[in-house]
Amino acid sequence: MSVMWLVLAFLSATLLGCYDSFKKRALAQNAVVPVLFLNTLFSSLIFLPFILLSHTSDVLDGSICHVASGGWEMHKYIVLKSFIVLSSWLFGYFGMKHLPLTIVGPINASRPIMVLVGAFLFFGERLNIYQWIGVLLAVVSFFMLSKSGKKEGIDFKHDKWIYFIVMAAILGAVSGLYDKFIMAPVEEGGLGLDRMAVQSWYNLYQCFLMLLMLLLLWYPHRRSTTPFHWHWSIIFVSIFLSAADFAYFYALSLPGALISIVSMVRRGSVIVSFLFGALIFHEKNLKSKTLDLLLVLLGLIFLYIGSR
Repeated sequence: MSVMWLVLAFLSATLLGCYDSFKKRALAQNAVVPVLFLNTLFSSLIFLPFILLSHTSDVLDGSICHVASGGWEMHKYIVLKSFIVLSSWLFGYFGMKHLPLTIVGPINASRPIMVLVGAFLFFGERLNIYQWIGVLLAVVSFFMLSKSGKKEGIDFKHDKWIYFIVMAAILGAVSGLYDKFIMAPVEEGGLGLDRMAVQSWYNLYQCFLMLLMLLLLWYPHRRSTTPFHWHWSIIFVSIFLSAADFAYFYALSLPGALISIVSMVRRGSVIVSFLFGALIFHEKNLKSKTLDLLLVLLGLIFLYIGSR
């Protein structure tokens, strides 16, 4: 059991890479808001049976799928998580629709570095030499990635979609820090919330929020914006994301699991999405982007060494 959390982290990374790839396909020449709404809807339908069974019977008692009950004291933290994650997704979905997967992936892979910098700036944590090297490599890779983007007409300084992806990554890093706070045991300074309760209910809250956006913002103007069309990849987005998050939350719940290591391994999903971008979507300038990716991964390795 001592290495099971690490195995689950690698599984989560693989599933997350597939999620990003199907998301890119689902967004191709498609309206973002209805795609995101359907993703939250399908994810909610996956977890709704667990909520109902946990509250109406004892079938799931003692199992990894049991959803703990709780009042507003629990749900207020889950609602806040829903706003953080949904904000990240909105920026990320719009950015991914307009940018190559081989550029989006390495930027997203820098999230653990953003978490580290955030901990340094806001929580006063000190970084060791290995962690500083990891941060420096990430900065260098970002500038190199901007040069690769220019070959495809993407100006990192003036392209709003790059800012969208960066904002999505920052909010994703905030979400990771928040996950640690709400699910860490009370004796470790956290809130000790049940992982299945968090994952199940935040999907439902997000679905409700996206329904409001769909009805109030997108539907009245649907004829003057990008039209929506159904594609089978939309449902796979929800399946792979739900499975990736389940493995991630389960890994964090196991004894000895290290959030810093799990988060870094999880960002290894960029390898899967990068391969999809190269082999399936036939994206350009792969040689220079591969070097950028290797620098990001090398930075993650230094973070791993520095966090041990």
